[in-house]
Amino acid sequence: QVQLVESGGGLVQPGGSLRLSCAASGSIFSVAVMGWYRQAPGKQREKVARIFSYGNTDYVDSVKGRFTISRDNAKSTVYLQMNSLKPEDTAVYYCNLFVGTLDAWGQGTLVTVSS
Repeated sequence: QVQLVESGGGLVQPGGSLRLSCAASGSIFSVAVMGWYRQAPGKQREKVARIFSYGNTDYVDSVKGRFTISRDNAKSTVYLQMNSLKPEDTAVYYCNLFVGTLDAWGQGTLVTVSS
């Protein structure tokens, strides 16, 4: 069983930055696709960014150029650097690990962008 623990959320002013972290237990991190998703109030969960085991990444259009996903396989941790934050980025952010038939989720961390 894989456990994912997110951290780094909080309150930030528009234009500010935050870095989210997600630490994974187990030994399969290095071969897994890691992703960040978010769910704003009243909206469906959406994919924000993914990073594949070989390092390729993809992003939802609304965060391209502002967010960067990265991974440290030695630490079994994935990061989401968020810059130039906007009020519409306010959401609960979830970490996801996907490999084979395993699809694991973290508990979520709240990001609030407000002045």
